[in-house]
Amino acid sequence: MTMAGTADTERDRPREFRSVPLGEIETARSRHMWTRSAVGFADSGDLVVTGEWDGTVTARESDSLETRWTVDHPDHAVGIASLAGDGAEDGETIVVAGRGETGTIAAYDPETGAQRWRYDTVDDLGEAVKDTVFYLPYIVALESGTDADGDERLYAAARRYERDGERRQWYSTVYAFDADGSVRWTYETDASPIALDLDADGERLAVGYNRCMGDHDTGLVVLDTATGDLEWTWDPGTEGDRRVGDVSFDGDSIAVSSHGDKRGYLLGPGGAEHWRVDLATETEIDGETLYAYPNHAYASDGRVAFVTGNTYAVESRETDSRHPNEHRVAAFDADGDLLWDDEVRGFVHGLAADGKQLVAPCAQNFRVRDPDTHAVRWFDLESGDGGCERVDGIATAAAVANGTVAAVEEPVEYHDEGETRGEYALRVGSLE
Repeated sequence: MTMAGTADTERDRPREFRSVPLGEIETARSRHMWTRSAVGFADSGDLVVTGEWDGTVTARESDSLETRWTVDHPDHAVGIASLAGDGAEDGETIVVAGRGETGTIAAYDPETGAQRWRYDTVDDLGEAVKDTVFYLPYIVALESGTDADGDERLYAAARRYERDGERRQWYSTVYAFDADGSVRWTYETDASPIALDLDADGERLAVGYNRCMGDHDTGLVVLDTATGDLEWTWDPGTEGDRRVGDVSFDGDSIAVSSHGDKRGYLLGPGGAEHWRVDLATETEIDGETLYAYPNHAYASDGRVAFVTGNTYAVESRETDSRHPNEHRVAAFDADGDLLWDDEVRGFVHGLAADGKQLVAPCAQNFRVRDPDTHAVRWFDLESGDGGCERVDGIATAAAVANGTVAAVEEPVEYHDEGETRGEYALRVGSLE
């Protein structure tokens, strides 16, 4: 791939990013940590909502960052979505995804923070068999939209992991909720979901499965949103249990980032392959075979972008070199031809997008340990032009609405430096 974006030195210019502290959190170390924070917009972008690792959920006015309300979610608050009401009397709802003992999905009133409904996925997934974060029930993705009948729906993917000696097991459920919290249908598998996306008509839901080590042996399923019935499946067809990293609808097509072969795909109805591109496939450098996972995909208006993550070696955990396409964003046209690519420079926990802009909250590059990689970077999907807001800590979550970006900064201490950089804070600013 060739570089066609804008260097950070060109991106940097004075901006009015405002900040408010979020309290305390354990300082991150050299290697990137699991998802511990969430941020999202509601009330047509006038409200910014944060979810914290201690369960605190706070809604603030986007312009002043003054607190409207604060509540305690039953679990670690690691995901946020906005759900429109089915009528004027219902209004909008803020939905928070949890990771914890109960794996709770809860809906809150945007004006007061009052809880409207609650669903505990532990009743379906089972309880954690070990007292560690990786075993807890976890809501990994939320999507909302209007279905073919004009009704507002919420979709969620939840999973739980356990291990007993050599046996590894996933339990997972995909849910469709009515606006009042009633469960419309569920879809259960023994694989690990990682991503959801809803088509523009609200008729199909794409579910990406990252790890398939049981009876469910396909990386992508497409479900009918009215019934939860399976419409079609697709898989990269690779060996091992790694399958899909992310999915994104664009009309009748679906962009898929493949963990199986480290490529990006654009699929048509039924899983027909329009094209595929090499993103961070296995590459030999100085005697090491290196690769990186394509972790994120976003498609809109005939453009598809993929973001890759950390370098790994086939034969060892540590590497002396880096894959040439690690921590890279690359955008392609409808024919699979490269439009532009650029560095994101650090690990991106989650990609935010609004149709035209991609926002990448960049955490540490643990092999280089360069604090200049800590930033929120954004890119125009068509041209690659954008900007950069540096943070002292690491940016781990982001949201974008109406030209405004919100990001969560977490403190970090590299293991070989002993210096804490940054703070736990919400940062909000303009992309203009």
